[in-house]
Amino acid sequence: MRTPLVAGNWKMHKDHREAVELVRELDGLLAGLEGVEVAVCPPFTALSDVARALEDSGSPILLGAQDVYPAPEGAFTGEISPRMLRALGVRYVIVGHSERREIIGEKDELVAAKARAVLEEGMVPILCVGETLEEREEGKAVSKVRHQLEAALSAWTGDEVSTGLVIAYEPIWAIGTGRTATPEDAQEMNSFIRGWLAERYGQEVASEVRILYGGSVKPDNAGELMAMPDIDGALVGGASLKAGDFAAIARFRG
Repeated sequence: MRTPLVAGNWKMHKDHREAVELVRELDGLLAGLEGVEVAVCPPFTALSDVARALEDSGSPILLGAQDVYPAPEGAFTGEISPRMLRALGVRYVIVGHSERREIIGEKDELVAAKARAVLEEGMVPILCVGETLEEREEGKAVSKVRHQLEAALSAWTGDEVSTGLVIAYEPIWAIGTGRTATPEDAQEMNSFIRGWLAERYGQEVASEVRILYGGSVKPDNAGELMAMPDIDGALVGGASLKAGDFAAIARFRG
């Protein structure tokens, strides 16, 4: 049985003080929640303070990071290594988010290296895949996602995939736009992803991998989305910045 995961990607919001306030409020709202993992991914500048707040309170909320650089150390000005994240108690690391790919210009090779580096440091990458509106309208959504999966996971074994990977389907046209894929659209793509995993690694491995949906997830649509059989939780953007909204989304899977 796959344990659902609801992860909040705070993006470039909240300084370290605001981040601690948010996670403390969220912790209170999630008291007693069972059957679901909840993670928050603050900006790098707030990771240490949020980690300390979670540890001090004994919170079950897990810590995530929004990005990483695939080297243990070195002359990479401005970058953060997997080892640095692991030392803070980070469990999940988002890699290949569309904003990194589309705005920053990250290529598939870099995304693949990041995912591998996170795995080798003992953390779990949340690998983001998804298509643009133009690609969907041209019937290229599936081929785009297939290409991203193949590029990122070509060197992974079945054991690595089953124990060390989360995939998040995030249609680019639904991120921060207020538009959301219908539950049926999201299920169709998540089912394709699970089918791709089954073809490559076997049905047993595919059945163990959690596949999230992300893209304008809110309390009023989360229930329908996460009721789909191949949607194992959500990667939440804007709604994760409001403790009440994020807690409500998490409780749909608890």
